[in-house]
Amino acid sequence: MHLLIPFASALSERGTHTMRRLNLPHLTRLLALLTPTETLGTDEYSLTPPHERALAHALGWTGDDGTLPWAARNAAQDGVDIGSQAWGQLTPVHWHVGAEQVSLPDPQALHLSAQESHTLFEAVRPLFESEGWVMAWGAPTRWYAAHDSLDGLASASIDRVIGRNIDLWMPTTPQARLIRRLQNEVQMLLYQQPLNDARVGQGALPVNSFWLSGCGRAQPSPTPAGLVQTDSLRGPVLSSDWTAWAEAWRALDAAEVQQALKLARQGEPVTLTLCGERFAQRFELTSQPLWSRLGKRISPPPLSPVLEAL
Repeated sequence: MHLLIPFASALSERGTHTMRRLNLPHLTRLLALLTPTETLGTDEYSLTPPHERALAHALGWTGDDGTLPWAARNAAQDGVDIGSQAWGQLTPVHWHVGAEQVSLPDPQALHLSAQESHTLFEAVRPLFESEGWVMAWGAPTRWYAAHDSLDGLASASIDRVIGRNIDLWMPTTPQARLIRRLQNEVQMLLYQQPLNDARVGQGALPVNSFWLSGCGRAQPSPTPAGLVQTDSLRGPVLSSDWTAWAEAWRALDAAEVQQALKLARQGEPVTLTLCGERFAQRFELTSQPLWSRLGKRISPPPLSPVLEAL
C-alpha cells in the first residue's frame, strides 16, 4: 500500500495553530514504524505543488516545474482521444476582481452543472478552433484544448492559484502570448453570456474566465498497484476552513491511515507520502534496530514537527 495524502500540512498561522493541536493516534503510530526516505519539492511558489510532483514520481514521469501533462492524462480518463497532441486543461473559473488583486475561488464552489458547462464550452469553442486548436469537453470543470503551443508550456496548477493573487501565477513567456489573447477574448464573450446573467440572478457566481494547467504531451501513466490517494483534506485547506480540515484529518486517521498501520504491523510493504505546500515527504517500512523500534513504540515521536516541515 502506498498512501499519498495531499494537503497534509498548511503554512498559514491558523492552519499551523490547528495542526499543532491535532490528535491523530494512528498516524503517530504509523510514522513510528516508518523511516523517512525521499523528499520532493522546493517551496510554496513552485508551479507544481508537492502532491502533484509526488504522484508524477510514482507514475514514473519526468518534467520540469509546471510541465507535467496532467491534462492529457485527465482527458484520456474522461474518454477523450488524445492521440499524440499536446493538451492543456481549461478549468472554467470565476475571477474575483478586488481593490488590489484578482483572485479565484475553488471552481467546485461554482456548482456548475453539466448543462451549464456545455453551454459555456460551446460558446467559447469557436474562439479556439478558429486558431487551429482542438477542443474537447470532459466534465463540468474540465475542458481540454490541444495545440502545438502547449508542448512544454509551464503553467501553475490551479491548486496553487485558488484564493491567491493570480498575477503571481500567470505565464509570462512568449509561448503564452496566444493564451493570454484567447483568455481576454473569452472573458469578453462570457461577460455577455445570458447564462451568466441567470446565474447572478440566482445568487451564483458567474463563470468569467478559465485557468490553463497541466500542459504537454502524454506520458505513460498506469496507476501503480497499491496506490491510494486521498483528497478529503483539499477542500478545507483551499477554503481555509481549519475546523473542517481537522475533522477530515481525524476521519482519514480512522480509515486509510489505520488500514496502513495494520498492514505495516503485519510486515506488509507500506509507503506513506505526506504532502504540504513546500515538500512531499516519503516514508517507507524498512528494517530498524530492535532498540529503535521498541523506543518508538513506547514513546512515538511527536507529530507536529513532521507536518510543519512540509
